[in-house]
Amino acid sequence: MGISDEAVQVRAQGWRRLAALHQMIEARLEKELSSGHGLSVVEFTVMDALSRQDGWHMRMSQLARAAALSPSATTRLVNRLESRGLLTRILCADDRRGIYTELTAAGRKALTKARPDHDRVLEAALAEASRTPETASLAEFLTT
Repeated sequence: MGISDEAVQVRAQGWRRLAALHQMIEARLEKELSSGHGLSVVEFTVMDALSRQDGWHMRMSQLARAAALSPSATTRLVNRLESRGLLTRILCADDRRGIYTELTAAGRKALTKARPDHDRVLEAALAEASRTPETASLAEFLTT
């Protein structure tokens, strides 16, 4: 037995709403982080993921999953952040083939400065989305 046309339409509508909300939030965050801190959203996401780890580091494969990036895109991103002194790579002590990406002191400082603006813009975008009928239920879900 297949899925009814109505169920397919409901899912498609939900997906479109989610995509629209994501695009709206990401655009606002991108503008704020870029102009105020010289960071992209994905750069902030990577640095934030690293900051939440014990020792401030993760394997490259873990980082790729955390940022929803391909391994090659993660490598390019880490290269950019490393050239700016925000990240560094270190060899894994117990597996010499493994490479960790680690947030530097400069990276922690940049993240600390950017986080309040990120959080403020995210909160404002979700508040606006909660007043829009098409995205209100998603915004409510994300804020509870």
